[in-house]
Amino acid sequence: MVFHGPGDLRREELPVPAPGPGELVLRIDAALTCGTDVKTLRRGHPVMIPRVPTVFGHEFAGTVRAVGAGVRAFREGDRVVAANSAPCGACPSCRGGRANLCEDLLFVNGAYGEFIALPPRLVATNVVPLAPALPARRAAFAEPLACALGGVARARVEAGQTVVVLGAGPLGCLLGMVAAAQGARVLLVGKAGWRLDRVRQLGIGECLDATKTGSVVAEIRARTGGRGAEVTIDATGRPEVWEEAVEAVARGGRVVFFGGCAPGTAIRLETRRTHYEELTLLGAFHHTPELIRRAVGLMAAGTLVPDGLISHRMPLEEVGEALELMARGEALKVLVEP
Repeated sequence: MVFHGPGDLRREELPVPAPGPGELVLRIDAALTCGTDVKTLRRGHPVMIPRVPTVFGHEFAGTVRAVGAGVRAFREGDRVVAANSAPCGACPSCRGGRANLCEDLLFVNGAYGEFIALPPRLVATNVVPLAPALPARRAAFAEPLACALGGVARARVEAGQTVVVLGAGPLGCLLGMVAAAQGARVLLVGKAGWRLDRVRQLGIGECLDATKTGSVVAEIRARTGGRGAEVTIDATGRPEVWEEAVEAVARGGRVVFFGGCAPGTAIRLETRRTHYEELTLLGAFHHTPELIRRAVGLMAAGTLVPDGLISHRMPLEEVGEALELMARGEALKVLVEP
């Protein structure tokens, strides 16, 4: 599936890639749809997709089909998961331990296809072998789960704290799963409908229907004894919800802006409360090689099992329809099996 620009996704027959020096070619065993792909298909993405046309999709796991010259860590037949980016390792952010903020972050796309070529930098830094018992459909969650691990780590979540996640989509659910695994009380805020009903069934945490209350903030405070939550996380990417996340946090609390808003948007901030109640406001972006490995390890150990977020299975030819289901809120994750 090839992205030619906003609203223009085409099924094309391309040659199976041959690996260059340092490269791997994978046969894709499982790919997952993502809200970022939905947004990118709607309006493009200058960072993840700087040039068009380009192959599309970024959450996947597969089997090594061919190995380029100089690659020693992998061989044909190995089952692996690959992240969708690779840091340079040399810029100030990388040297400072924040590879997610790399000044030359290399993004890789092409999950919605039968094969994908992985560039040398990705092979060297962000390809992880899979344990035999870890199925590809679960391993493909490594990239979004790593992002969720990073977001919760930014919040320094502790056992016994209340963590409110505003947005009950796939990433909101992953954030809730990670927080719950660390012993937190989790409250997921979403809108009435099929998707919120499905999330309730998964038992990730308490669910709050935003359409059945006059004030989401007041309801959160009512459920926390009037104090607010120790941690609030936005997983919607909407400025008005960023503001609700700040309003719903307790004194001394931490707010994580996880969902990326549209370019040019802004929020209003009550400076007095932010100052005198010592609120901590944090951005959270992307993942690091360490987080990718941690995500794979947690799934392999059975500590985090996100399989329940897969609501549909579709063939490669129906990726466009799968992304439409996501856009309409009629799917959580769609498993694409070439």
